[in-house]
Amino acid sequence: MEKSAAKVLLIYDGECPVCRRYAQAVRVSQQFGGLETLSAREPDPRVGEIIAQGYDLDEGMVVQLEGVNYHGADALNVMAMISTQKGWFNRFNFFLFKSPKLAKLCYPMMRTGRNLLLRLLGVKKLADS
Repeated sequence: MEKSAAKVLLIYDGECPVCRRYAQAVRVSQQFGGLETLSAREPDPRVGEIIAQGYDLDEGMVVQLEGVNYHGADALNVMAMISTQKGWFNRFNFFLFKSPKLAKLCYPMMRTGRNLLLRLLGVKKLADS
């Protein structure tokens, strides 16, 4: 792929400790112009645009790459494929989620864990806040 001036945008739940750590740890290859992270709980018009397009941010994060939105397991797969693979976290992320099938298999369990964690922490779902 040739170098893109547009950054990768990752929209995630900033109140979820696991989601927040993921957003802080993941790194994308320089050819993609960097990574911008955005908590879905922030008052940003891009969050409203994603929701208006029908994406449920309680069901998964969204990655915008080169004008295309990826949601949930597809977002994890895309992030794995464009990651730097530098550092243990990014290598682990790549090897675990480089397969779309494995990402789709793992994602529902991860989402369930996220929802349980938020409930235990007393954090409302995005749609309820």
